[in-house]
Amino acid sequence: MRLRLFALIAAGLALAAPLTAGAGLQPAVQPGGDIPSKFRSPFTAFPKSGDIPKAFNAPRGGFTYVRREVMIPMRDGARLYTVLIIPKAVPRAPIMLDRTPYEADKATGHGFGPIPENILSVAYSELVRAGYIVAVQDVRGKYKSEGEYVMNRPLRGPLNPTAVDHSTDAYDTIDWLVKNVREANGRVGTIGTSYDGFTALMSLVNPHPALKASVPINPMVDVWKGDDWFHNGAFRQEMISYIYGQTASRKSDEQWFTGSYDDYATFLGHGSAGSYGRAMGMDQLPFWRRLTEHPDYDEF
Repeated sequence: MRLRLFALIAAGLALAAPLTAGAGLQPAVQPGGDIPSKFRSPFTAFPKSGDIPKAFNAPRGGFTYVRREVMIPMRDGARLYTVLIIPKAVPRAPIMLDRTPYEADKATGHGFGPIPENILSVAYSELVRAGYIVAVQDVRGKYKSEGEYVMNRPLRGPLNPTAVDHSTDAYDTIDWLVKNVREANGRVGTIGTSYDGFTALMSLVNPHPALKASVPINPMVDVWKGDDWFHNGAFRQEMISYIYGQTASRKSDEQWFTGSYDDYATFLGHGSAGSYGRAMGMDQLPFWRRLTEHPDYDEF
């Protein structure tokens, strides 16, 4: 037993020796390294300290894709933030474009790692594996995109006297992508579900010649007849929180809250959608005001 204990102690000392002795050993903390530069004497050389290098080059050789961020200019000068996920294995690839109000960074940042499944949904990672470039764009006015956000922005016309809509934004985006993404082969498709399905449909209005396919999945089109706002009848009060979160701030970071455990009890307590909205300060939100001014299926 004693011999065993002695052997363990000897081994420990042998391991510790290089850490506590040796010529030229540098201390972990350099004298003066933590002194702010404005307090340092100009006559004294202070060695730099700390464990964070000026620059660090992370190994990315094993990654099967490239993630690229771009700002794409629209015809009115606004720039739309777009994330490209580009497969390395394909020299010239078609592009699948998803234009979303739900944050491009979030859609392309499910995690981190060398394969597309690390950062994308299952459907989009399969597209990258199949040799497609996936492009996800913040619609104008949301998150990192410039311009003004309008819920369900109408096409140019009586309800939209500006020069831009989701059709023109899709056109300008596709035009830029095929001209500026060196890995692209000149063919683009649009894809999306729900709101993103709506933007996919809008790409079909005066489509760009490079647009070869569109996959609008469960798009919202007629939001009075559909299940988005009125469902062909009374306003769906559960959509109040959606409108609040989507339009109270550019980054959708204004937190919704309720005053009771049960939503149904909250709805009953306020008595109507209008009074509930007023209690939550939603009279400040232009889209909410427009919605409550047109509860019937009128011309608007």
